[in-house]
Amino acid sequence: MNRTLILPSLTIAQRELLRFLRQPSRVVGIVGSPVLFWFVIGSGLGESFRFPSAPPTMDYLEYFFPGTLVLIVLFTAIFSTISIIEDRREGFLQAVLAAPIPRSAIVLGKLIGVTGLSLLQAVLFLLLLPLSNISVSFLAIVSTLAMVVLVGFGMAGLGFAIAWRMESTQGFHAIMNLLLIPMWMLSGALFPPSGAATWVWWIMQMNPLTYNVAATRMTLYGLADEYMKDLPSIEFCLLISFLFAVGTFVVSVLAVRKRPQGLPIIDRR
Repeated sequence: MNRTLILPSLTIAQRELLRFLRQPSRVVGIVGSPVLFWFVIGSGLGESFRFPSAPPTMDYLEYFFPGTLVLIVLFTAIFSTISIIEDRREGFLQAVLAAPIPRSAIVLGKLIGVTGLSLLQAVLFLLLLPLSNISVSFLAIVSTLAMVVLVGFGMAGLGFAIAWRMESTQGFHAIMNLLLIPMWMLSGALFPPSGAATWVWWIMQMNPLTYNVAATRMTLYGLADEYMKDLPSIEFCLLISFLFAVGTFVVSVLAVRKRPQGLPIIDRR
């Protein structure tokens, strides 16, 4: 790749990570809320919930763990890409657009930074694995973290494409809550598609996040056969997840190449 793409991208990604390190309270909002949600809901349902093809020893805390992991990635995308709106207000975005770098470097740098934050916070959440009763191998953890990178990149791209066109943080939060939270709820994170009503099942099949969650679940469980009977194949889930990540990146690049309101016209391809 061209140095004019890589170096600016890494610089922007580094800025994103440094901004996070200077605001450690963000960890509480991004990781704390999903952890509380996982523990309270999981403990409340307990053994009353059954994943159709799962072993009888599997409780809801175990089933809900991969979905909560994806929720943390989703929250990271929301909290991190909102900085695009803040950068526009502070004038940083105008300075970056005026620099002699390709527009794609802005997108790639931001997405790399958000993906890195997703990976960091996923590692923190995986420390709670002993509480979930999930027995995992080192290979399963590495595979799960690799999946987090793919999901994080795709969610960051979606958040970037939406934030780039927004003028206020309030409007951004409204759109993200209206779009991403229902996407997560209808992704198999809370309940399996096989137990849903027919119309809900169809929505879940068309939801790209469904395949993100399924792939995360299968990698975390080590692709054990007893967990996979009601899930798509891992190859298909990975394909959809990859296409979603690439698609959101392309949409974000196309959005950046259009002048947002209040920014100068500068052609950096």
